[in-house]
Amino acid sequence: MPHRNIIVIGASLGGVEALPQLIGALPRDLGAAVFVVMHMTADAGDYLPRQFNKIGRLPAALAEDGEPIRMNRVYCAVADRHLMIEGEHVRVSHGPKESHARPSIDVLFRSAAFAKGDRVIGVLLTGVLDDGTAGLWAIKDRGGIAVVQSPDEAAYPGMPLSALQHVRVDHVVKIAEMPAVLASLTAAPPVTSMEGGMTDEKLRIENRIALEDNAIELGIRELGAPSFFTCPECHGSMVAIKNGTFLRFRCHTGHGFTARSLSEEGRQQIEKTLWAALAQLEEREVLLGEMGQSARGLEAGAEAADRYAMERDETHRLVKRLRDLLTDPALRETVSRD
Repeated sequence: MPHRNIIVIGASLGGVEALPQLIGALPRDLGAAVFVVMHMTADAGDYLPRQFNKIGRLPAALAEDGEPIRMNRVYCAVADRHLMIEGEHVRVSHGPKESHARPSIDVLFRSAAFAKGDRVIGVLLTGVLDDGTAGLWAIKDRGGIAVVQSPDEAAYPGMPLSALQHVRVDHVVKIAEMPAVLASLTAAPPVTSMEGGMTDEKLRIENRIALEDNAIELGIRELGAPSFFTCPECHGSMVAIKNGTFLRFRCHTGHGFTARSLSEEGRQQIEKTLWAALAQLEEREVLLGEMGQSARGLEAGAEAADRYAMERDETHRLVKRLRDLLTDPALRETVSRD
């Protein structure tokens, strides 16, 4: 009988500590292929599989595009590449980033949901914001199992808490308990209970976008209603996509954002714009002062000098107000990152 034999795991901040604990305790006869995505820098190399091989019983390696899926192996995402599942093969893609991330947890999870349905177990670990929630929702939507690290234990509980808010999670456990839970889940046949919230065609479109196909030709406008917002990556127009109660966006070139990641991008741009405005105002204040001094050295320049002085004083007041705003603790709290 078919059984649950695909385990996809996603982690962000705190994953360097959490992932080896989990992978290192998985049994040699797990009976499943394991896929791991962690947000990483471009120079990460093969750090994760080397750590897994030091302490684990399952062989681990960086994923290679097109290689066949084999049981009892750990496939690790390559830096700056999406890790995906297509049919019976591993895919490695340079598709559009999602929430500024490549590899993206959501991309892996959605591809697994589309390719393997109720044979998938999705595992979401520590991290900030909400990457992984939409992908875990897709796994549940296709009859798979959702496992989330206990937020009380997670070094950064943002991702587990987001999943618990928007996804009907099956198991909330600590890392030490997770290997036994996964082993028991792979030993049992799946009990299909598809929720059917997202059509196969829409899921296929998103997977093909991640595999670098043309989003417009694929029919990206079918994914959701036109959005008021534009893409922070390319400034293209976006559509709004609802996965149950979870809201996200995708632009016509393929970039994806959750609502929270889009809000975080807006926060950063607002702060950057305010500091740029302060710099311009301070430069204008200095320039007006110099222009006033030059005017007073000219015959009949007193009127112009007075006008420059008035403009300088008004600019100084604006400088003070803007600097007070930027250093206000209440403002910093309002735009602080989760």
